[in-house]
Amino acid sequence: MPDENLILLGVVGAPHGVRGEVRIKTFTGDPLAIAGYGPLSDGKGRSVEILDVRPAKEVVVARLKGVATREAAEALNGVELFVARDRLPESEDEDEFLQADLIGCRVVGPGEAMLGSVTAVENYGAGDLLAVATPDGRSVLMPFTKAFAPRIDIAARRIEAEPPLGLFEPDDDER
Repeated sequence: MPDENLILLGVVGAPHGVRGEVRIKTFTGDPLAIAGYGPLSDGKGRSVEILDVRPAKEVVVARLKGVATREAAEALNGVELFVARDRLPESEDEDEFLQADLIGCRVVGPGEAMLGSVTAVENYGAGDLLAVATPDGRSVLMPFTKAFAPRIDIAARRIEAEPPLGLFEPDDDER
């Protein structure tokens, strides 16, 4: 597991073409912004510098410093790209959160009921979802909207939730 002061900005995917370009799945608000952070780290201390980036369907296509062949690009498949937390710009929106800060937060429901803890933030195209591991071992996807998560206290590692009725109830076949 990488240092908690490193924030995951993207993951290198398959090569694109024969000249060493790679596909990168980005986790930045603007996918092209990944190139604006300067050299990134692979989490093991190696530096990765993005020289050029352009949009593609669900990813960006990038040219990386020192990567000029398809074989070199293939060797980077799956490499995670991190930036030091202190190099991130300050958010002007109090309702904007880093995924890394949400993971591990306790999710508390009405009446202080412990619903679980956040294990991941997912997005399948219709908005962000919090993957919540429940105390009984299930995983529940809860919409991450102001209506369902009205109060978030990152310092206290706590999310107060107003989940849809029945979302955290076990299915009949799980009882």
